[in-house]
Amino acid sequence: MAEQTISITVNGAVKEVDASQTGVDLFSDNKDIIAVRLNGEPRDLYTPLHDGDKVEPIALDSEDGLAIMRHSATHVMAQAVQEIRPDAKLGIGPVIKDGFYYDFDVKDPFTPEDLKEIEKRMQRIIKSSQSFRRRVVSEEEARAEEAGQPYKLELIGAKEAEIDEAASTEVSGKGELTMYDNVDREGNVVWKDLCRGPHLPNTRYIKAFKLERTAAAYWRGDEKNPMLQRIYGTAWASKDDLKAYMSRMEEAAKRDHRKLGQEMDLFSFPEEIGPGLAVFHPKGAAVINAMEDYSREMHRKAHYSFVQTPHITKGGLYETSGHLHWYKDNMYPPMRVDEERDADGNVTKQGVDYYLKPMNCPMHNLIFKSRQRSYRELPLRLFEFGTVYRYEKSGVVHGLTRVRGLTQDDSHIYCTREQMKPELRRLLTFVLKVLKDFGLNDFYLELSTKDPHKFVGSDEIWEEATNTLAEVAKESGLELVDDPAGAAFYGPKISVQARDAIGRTWQVSTIQLDFNLPERFGLEYIAADGTHQRPVMIHRALFGSIERFFAILLEHYAGAFPVWLAPVQVTGIPVADEFAPHLQAFIDDLEENLVRCEMDNSDDRFGKKIRNASKSKVPFTLIAGEGDVKKNAVSFRFRDGSQLNGVPVDRAKAWILEVIKKRVQVNNADDFTAATK
Repeated sequence: MAEQTISITVNGAVKEVDASQTGVDLFSDNKDIIAVRLNGEPRDLYTPLHDGDKVEPIALDSEDGLAIMRHSATHVMAQAVQEIRPDAKLGIGPVIKDGFYYDFDVKDPFTPEDLKEIEKRMQRIIKSSQSFRRRVVSEEEARAEEAGQPYKLELIGAKEAEIDEAASTEVSGKGELTMYDNVDREGNVVWKDLCRGPHLPNTRYIKAFKLERTAAAYWRGDEKNPMLQRIYGTAWASKDDLKAYMSRMEEAAKRDHRKLGQEMDLFSFPEEIGPGLAVFHPKGAAVINAMEDYSREMHRKAHYSFVQTPHITKGGLYETSGHLHWYKDNMYPPMRVDEERDADGNVTKQGVDYYLKPMNCPMHNLIFKSRQRSYRELPLRLFEFGTVYRYEKSGVVHGLTRVRGLTQDDSHIYCTREQMKPELRRLLTFVLKVLKDFGLNDFYLELSTKDPHKFVGSDEIWEEATNTLAEVAKESGLELVDDPAGAAFYGPKISVQARDAIGRTWQVSTIQLDFNLPERFGLEYIAADGTHQRPVMIHRALFGSIERFFAILLEHYAGAFPVWLAPVQVTGIPVADEFAPHLQAFIDDLEENLVRCEMDNSDDRFGKKIRNASKSKVPFTLIAGEGDVKKNAVSFRFRDGSQLNGVPVDRAKAWILEVIKKRVQVNNADDFTAATK
């Protein structure tokens, strides 16, 4: 009797195959294929196929393939940990950018020696060619198998809506529970884990990996939960890829803005103030002032109206906006003020809850609403450097990139429905131009769409807003990627993702289209026909926040800012004390022209002064010796050690001012010569 066949689509081509075939058979001639995308979903290579299925191969070195390999590596790591510490309780083990982690509840924190031992055990497991085998289990069966694992039992009992993205690695979003068994060559189950999958065919496909570090982490990110020990690792399709990644990480460590901020005396986080609250020292503030001055200039030219709003407000404002409902966990607790009591302590006047503002938009809405508006005033573009406060958990604050107090270059644009699309086009062009002036040139766009569990407004409004943003984004010519369910509760957004000098991606500017807050605040304008109409509201943060953008630029330039942004633009070093007055006079003249200068009058030897200037990454070191004094000149030394000697002071001043005005990067004499032509 002939074997039954089924019709499937493989890479777009219809194919008749035996009903018993799987991806293992379909792609047996290509050992780089480690899984399949079955009807759009990543699945194990051995998953049974059915009539009408659409099948695509997943290669090990593809984005999906790397994610599957990294998740398989988490299982191998957890197995190795439990071999060394059998009493370890398992948390979750998701894939993250460029790697993975797994959380463990253990008596003693992991040491560097532990990581070395875990790596050795992982290597043994990988070489043993254990296979990953999936099986569906009932909730009762899952509970029985995970009886000694309290964190797994919690996930089994959690409702689907309670499962966050990281924990969803363990539990299927379709309500199906699956276990993955690690099976040795003799067919014995040697380890197992509650997991959604998919996984590699076997452990030998984990080609190159490295355990990187450990950290403490609250279970499911909630500080009310137990503290677990997290092990981070990375895995790649080849040893060369791993080596390249480790080199990038070494370079990233050199550029770490926290390290550079201390070395360059830019900012600090005093314990007396609290975590996530930075103070900027004179040199750091000089950079921020340069950023803000340029931003203000560009916004004036683009016809923005500058506003200013307070740091605290009555809670009712955020009830109207919806933040107290949707965002309260990220807000500081309220301050109860204006309560009055009599001599017996009885309340005679109820107090009012005030909040530190987490967002500027509700206050900008009140400015719009403060008087009747005409269609002739639209689009109305309000702009503010507004400091906001967000209660980030102490475990997640990170340098300047995740803080509790931040200053947004915040704009809210009110326009008519007809103006919406051209205003968005104009806005995106403006944003990209400013970012390029700061030296970021490699972009793509991300479109964040509605979170079905967290939104206000009708589906129709969300669809219109999302389609409009998508159309404008595509017209820009930049790559557009989807961010499903990533929008704020009030509207979809485009975010500009910028790649820095070493290829890392940072989210910078955001543009959000909002039909909902104008409705909640009752915003209106008088249209040309005399009717009252609701404006469309566009939220836009160009830097995102001053603090975070500062950190991005600091790491992008590795501290060697373009001249116009450099905290110190010129350092003066006389060859000997008798030449200091000549150089000081020139420095004084530059300072009169708002050039940020320092004069090294220390007792250090000349050579050490030069080395100090080099370490500080100052663009221009000006030197004056006997020959320079006689010629009324100065000599330039650049970051790479190249020099231009004997430049007359008038020409030197003109060149310095010209380079600052052009906002170009200057690291050597050739850069300087080219910039001054």
